[in-house]
Amino acid sequence: MQYGVCHLSIVPLRSSASDESEMVSQILYGEYFKILEERTQWSRIRVAFDNYEAWISNKQFLKIQEEHFLKLKKAKPKYSADLVNYITDENGQLMPIPLGSVLNSLAFFKHVFEGHSETDEKPKAHLIDTSLLYLNSPYTWGGKSPLGIDSSGFTQMVYRLNGYKLFRDAAEQAGQGEALSFIEESEVGDLAFFDDKEGFINHVGIIMTDNYIIHADGKVRIDRLDHSGIFNTELRRHTHQLRVIKKII
Repeated sequence: MQYGVCHLSIVPLRSSASDESEMVSQILYGEYFKILEERTQWSRIRVAFDNYEAWISNKQFLKIQEEHFLKLKKAKPKYSADLVNYITDENGQLMPIPLGSVLNSLAFFKHVFEGHSETDEKPKAHLIDTSLLYLNSPYTWGGKSPLGIDSSGFTQMVYRLNGYKLFRDAAEQAGQGEALSFIEESEVGDLAFFDDKEGFINHVGIIMTDNYIIHADGKVRIDRLDHSGIFNTELRRHTHQLRVIKKII
């Protein structure tokens, strides 16, 4: 088995081994993974954090030894806590890194980071403070950063920065935690899931106080939540059909 780590700011993960294929997710600076299949220009990987599998360009990561991979898995994760910050590389050049980048490989990269970081598990109420950092970030299918993010990438990153694990896709996240029967049973920080006409769960958001929800739809935004789903006050209609509310923590 071979292993790798991302040494660049934001790298796309593709559905197949081509720059023209769909971006299904991203890995951020410092994220590490197993290499499942290696080709001349592309590798199929499994991300250590959530076991997500996709293709990455061989030009956009560094290989690491198993010893370093296992060391990263055992270590308490350290994340960058500013919307955008900078590292200084071994040549003294600056490189921007987004909120939620993993800082545990700084010494391996010979990089210097002087910004704010997060390491400890936070109280559940702190999820909202973190989610507001992403407010107005543009919706991007497969995105995981304040420069572009999708609904499940948003919930995963918010939970991750507070010390909790979620799977990558909304349908997988919906399989986690405890289902609640009514909105009234929910707490700030619980997740609300929504489905399409075929019953497939395709959207998720984080419940706030007073029947509001923050979610990524066009951009990360705050809307009303009721028993039918998300009500967009600008459009004056429901945009998402509520399927289930889950208590993850």
